[in-house]
Amino acid sequence: MAPRGAVKLSLNKPTYAVCVVGVETLVDIHSDVPEGTKTFGVSGSSGVEVFTVHGPSQVTKPAGKARWPLDSNTGVLVSVDTVSRDLDDLQVKVSYFGSQEGRALGHGVLYLTGVDVSLDVDTRRTGKARKSRTDKKTWYWGPEGYGAILLVNCDKDSPRSRDPDLKHSQLTSLDDLQDMSPMVLSCTGPDDVFRSHKLLLKVSSPDSQRLRVFCARGGTALANYKMVLGPSRLTYQVDRQPGEREIAFHVEGLTFPNAHFPGLVSLSVSLVDTRALSEVALFTDTVVFRMAPWIMTPNTQPPLELYVCSVMDPHGSNEKFLDDMAYLAVKAKCKLVVCPQAENRNDRWIQDEMEFGYIEGPHKSFPVVFDSPRNRGLRDFPYKKILGPDFGYVTQEDQFSGPSSLDSFGNLDVSPPVTVGGREYPLGRVLIGGSFPKSSGRRMARAVRDFLEAQQVQAPVELYSNWLSVGHVDEFLSFVPTSDRKGFRLLLASPSACLKLFQEKKEEGHGEAAQFDGLKHKAKRTINELLADRHLRKDSLHVQKCIDWNREVLKRELGLVESDIVDIPQLFFLKGAYAEAFFPDMVNMVVLGKYLGIPKPYGPLIHGRCCLEERVRALLEPLGLHCVFIDDYLSYHKLLGEIHCGTNVRRRPFDFKWWHMVP
Repeated sequence: MAPRGAVKLSLNKPTYAVCVVGVETLVDIHSDVPEGTKTFGVSGSSGVEVFTVHGPSQVTKPAGKARWPLDSNTGVLVSVDTVSRDLDDLQVKVSYFGSQEGRALGHGVLYLTGVDVSLDVDTRRTGKARKSRTDKKTWYWGPEGYGAILLVNCDKDSPRSRDPDLKHSQLTSLDDLQDMSPMVLSCTGPDDVFRSHKLLLKVSSPDSQRLRVFCARGGTALANYKMVLGPSRLTYQVDRQPGEREIAFHVEGLTFPNAHFPGLVSLSVSLVDTRALSEVALFTDTVVFRMAPWIMTPNTQPPLELYVCSVMDPHGSNEKFLDDMAYLAVKAKCKLVVCPQAENRNDRWIQDEMEFGYIEGPHKSFPVVFDSPRNRGLRDFPYKKILGPDFGYVTQEDQFSGPSSLDSFGNLDVSPPVTVGGREYPLGRVLIGGSFPKSSGRRMARAVRDFLEAQQVQAPVELYSNWLSVGHVDEFLSFVPTSDRKGFRLLLASPSACLKLFQEKKEEGHGEAAQFDGLKHKAKRTINELLADRHLRKDSLHVQKCIDWNREVLKRELGLVESDIVDIPQLFFLKGAYAEAFFPDMVNMVVLGKYLGIPKPYGPLIHGRCCLEERVRALLEPLGLHCVFIDDYLSYHKLLGEIHCGTNVRRRPFDFKWWHMVP
């Protein structure tokens, strides 16, 4: 029995078939055979390649023979290498012979029409869809990999729209096409073929919720771009015009990878013979895309924009703080963006509300703000004020529980690029805080954790932050860029380093120098008093154990050694079961290139200089950094936050292309 889909030959009349260039077609030489046949011969006209298959081997000509034995192990494959100018202009002839030499017992003739049908995307990642006969169904990571990329169309290109472009089933701006990936359907051949055959573009039901396809017919009117596939639209019969050789499409992504979606989507086109009662697909070409991941940028990336809120509190406005931020922005040569009180509703914690990242494909890159599920006064700011042309928006909310403090994005950070045990993380690793392993406690929302994990390119590390009242990783760690070969340092808050510093100053005869000297509305505490405070020492040493546990995790998961870590003096005290910073938390800083905006600690003054500030300068300035200490005591520290909590920075994307890595 001939394999399903084979073209059957007849001794009584010619057989006709349509073949796609470069695609092998099986010819059934067994269905109609003259009585007494023992052998057969096969030949093809110019433009047709004939393969005789015998057992496991495939050759173009019989080895030393003019004929092949006709048995169940023998078959014929044909392939056309050119597009037909006319119907049936290519031919294959099979002749059947008996046991004796002589005339053929019969002939089967097959007339072929060659067409070119190919669905092509940017598999080579150059920004353009190019024709390819390679495997388009598989997506490969790495510098030698290939496979097309889709951007989630989460920006808003039309000023008339209130929502991201992905919310619209029709094009709202021609600029929107730049965010989409190109796809081209080649459909060359005699027009008569396409009158009796149709081209059917298809997408699976799950993938139809993850992408849209627009057919481009040229022109500058939005009506020239019709949505043909997407949610609730699984098939599209291609409207091929006479003589048309290529049809252009634009494909947009609708959703980022998540726990239920690994990021791959596929589309296919089929050439369908409509002449039979039951339509038959003669050929199907399938392409696959990977959705571009959302990527965070670490402190080591150059700053582009510094965001801060203008607020009022019982102590007045934060105008002086805004002036300090403006000074830093000028020094770092980045733009300052002030969110007015009317837009932040007196919510100053702009770091907690959102995180800046970006998405990138070979054809386009743009920033994307990730809106946290905390939903306080700033909840509308990312959507209403940041979402816009070439500035995307994404959020993830847990449907089963309300947000906790750990869902704020002060609890979300990312390391610089690292190598761990020979494995490279060229985009760094995401860091989030949670409860101690195997214990109950606060954790970041499952939806957010799953989202970060699903991006694949910045493998998250969960740290222990639940020991803090607020519970954010930025309360005990930060990364700073350096000008040496390593390129960065990890800063960790260190009660031990602070107690050691104070002990040194006491032994030098400065025991009466006071913490909080020069700070109004706060009682001064001498070094001698602080060192004698058993509760403060006990609390700080407890915190040191928590930080040391994280220190070992960070060394293991980021491939760090002790020389990569700088201990920043800091004291903590316990309020109930949770810790709070005793004085402004200096690691909770804003990093703008080599300029660091550090909370002013109001440490003991020795020879007119704050010994805490002097120690931090001695640790960081030899690394090429400039320390700028800023008073945030009343406006931020007293409210359980610091400078990092009250600022946000959009940074330059990595030069490294995410698709070149291997997760």
